[in-house]
Amino acid sequence: MKKLTAALLFCCCITSIANAQAVLKNGRPESAGFSTERLQRIDHFINGYVKNNQINGAVAMVVHNGTIVYHKAFGNSIIATNTPMKTDNIFRIASMSKPVVSVAAMILFEEGKFLLDDPISKFIPSFKNARVLESFNAADTTYTTVPAKREITIRHLLNHTSGIGYAQIGDAKANAIYYKNKINGGIGTPHSSLKEMITRLGTLPLFAQPGETFLYGLNTDVLGYVVEVAAGMPLDQFMEQRIFKPLGMKDSYFFLPKEKQNRLVPLYKQAGTKLTLQDSIISLNGTFWRDFPNTPGGSYFSGGAGLSATAYDYAVFGQMLLNGGSYNGVQILAPSTIKLMTTNQIGTIPMWGNAELTTRFGLGFGLYTEKSSTSTPVNAGSYDWAGMFASHFWVDPKAKIVAVFMRNVWPTENWDFGDRIKPVVYQALIEQ
Repeated sequence: MKKLTAALLFCCCITSIANAQAVLKNGRPESAGFSTERLQRIDHFINGYVKNNQINGAVAMVVHNGTIVYHKAFGNSIIATNTPMKTDNIFRIASMSKPVVSVAAMILFEEGKFLLDDPISKFIPSFKNARVLESFNAADTTYTTVPAKREITIRHLLNHTSGIGYAQIGDAKANAIYYKNKINGGIGTPHSSLKEMITRLGTLPLFAQPGETFLYGLNTDVLGYVVEVAAGMPLDQFMEQRIFKPLGMKDSYFFLPKEKQNRLVPLYKQAGTKLTLQDSIISLNGTFWRDFPNTPGGSYFSGGAGLSATAYDYAVFGQMLLNGGSYNGVQILAPSTIKLMTTNQIGTIPMWGNAELTTRFGLGFGLYTEKSSTSTPVNAGSYDWAGMFASHFWVDPKAKIVAVFMRNVWPTENWDFGDRIKPVVYQALIEQ
């Protein structure tokens, strides 16, 4: 009995130590296996983009095994006033919202609120008798449909195989049908509600049979409304209570409070080596929404594109994932759930319709495979995602790396920035 008690105490001590080490901490890069000298190549890489007017500025953060080995700001937040970028600047993270809201959904999955293969019509009845687009007349936006072979499930939303398209950034058919029915891409109509828009979306045609095609669409916006219904509270409140507050993500919001709005990085657009403030993004009614998310009374909580955050906050989120769902002694998800989310959930279905792509998709994350790791130093089993406004992150469980790079430029001619920066990061890792 004494031996058993001692063993349990030892395990508890080990767990406590592991949790203590799981919190982001500052440290010398060499103490965490990185070379300070070689990390300066990241400076040179990003400064080159700033010097050539390809980005106004950026914030970069690299964490190894819980130690912050790199956290720097580059360029200007506001070009016109030469306002330097700071590491605590807040960025619109667009589709990097998707992994966070996917975690929110899996919290409810762990509580037995739903199964992955439950139909979403249990929560949103308008999706009960879904139909799939068969033909489309571009001249008058009329169309014909056929019945869906199966209902859309929670899993379909999480792995983007529901057949739901994207407004604003989708193809011509999706844009036309969605615009006509007042469906937006998650940004641009801040004063509607998830219930109003997602219920209406359920009456419109799908663009592929559920479960058969990877179609990047409004899946996570729909998932956000499922969270609202299942949790019985608005999505922003659920995120604050179950993710942001427990993790100490103090600068993550759908709509920024007034006292933090001056830290938001303006959105720029790139044309060659010319950067100007973005003023022509097409929203539902053609209006300009440069002030988003500094929007008074914003009420549309877009799970797919609506969050803003600092690089530090998102690194905390990434470290929680790397830790198997825990951070600073708080368990957000179980390790088994993280494993489930980072397991291939689309089989052999091609991503983006490209059979040559070697990456796969889990439940809210893009996944690196053995094949994809032959062209990047990022290890197989790693996972990532990016945002429309050029932010991106990845988590590498084998190398114990969390990396976050924040930019706010759209459109950009340098979308491959994320691929190019990866070898620049890993070349500085000299000891795993």
